[in-house]
Amino acid sequence: MNQPLAYIHPEAKIAQNVVVEPFTTIDKDVEIGEGTWIGPNVTIMQGARIGKNCKIFPGAVIAAMPQDLKFAGEKTTAHIGDNTVVRECVTVNRGTVDRMRTVVGANCLLMAYVHVAHDCIVGDNCVLANSVQLAGHVEIGDYAIVGGMSAVHQFVKVGPHTMISGGSLVRKDVPPFVKAGREPLTYSGINSIGLRRRGYSDNKISEIQQIYRLLFLSKLNNADALDKVELELLPSPERDEVVNFVRNSGRGVIKGYSRSSNGGSDY
Repeated sequence: MNQPLAYIHPEAKIAQNVVVEPFTTIDKDVEIGEGTWIGPNVTIMQGARIGKNCKIFPGAVIAAMPQDLKFAGEKTTAHIGDNTVVRECVTVNRGTVDRMRTVVGANCLLMAYVHVAHDCIVGDNCVLANSVQLAGHVEIGDYAIVGGMSAVHQFVKVGPHTMISGGSLVRKDVPPFVKAGREPLTYSGINSIGLRRRGYSDNKISEIQQIYRLLFLSKLNNADALDKVELELLPSPERDEVVNFVRNSGRGVIKGYSRSSNGGSDY
């Protein structure tokens, strides 16, 4: 259902039951899957790959050129997974030679004014609230929630099942399963409510809590804390995921909460 007031390049590959509203522009080298709704005043540029049953709201710009001075015109893409909702004025830039693509996974919600820069990888079932800004090369794990007005530094990694408070400046990696808040951004506990909603048992949540007690509250450095985690806790997918995330962190992970600046002590 293509409106006569929309411009669709003849080389664009669009499923027959896609709805394209008036005043939208769709360039060549674009693919859009079945059941997707493209609202009015949307701009979809070369390299866009949009999945099935997506909703793209007015003012969104998908697959614009990267805002990277090193970009040399290489052919890259921007992917939007199935069932993802992209709200008003969201911008998703395509990749550069680093990864050649930018990816937003399936079943995500990108609220109004979100920016996803070049070479970002956003997992499945993520929520980026209003005006979240992702710099280049950021990775967001599955089921992560980033609160509104947060800014994520380039190359930062946010683990799966995390929840980041609104208005946060995310300068360091955020490991899996945690809540993070305050300034500077620090560990604020386990995302227990989110984990329960996704079927994690009380025993499994307790195991994750014990991992982070050793990592953030034992007053050990990260290397010694990880050794203690592996020594004292039985192997499990969650334990190994946390250990591998922290050990492989390129920017370093956020710290545990401290009251030391107010004359108190860590808890």
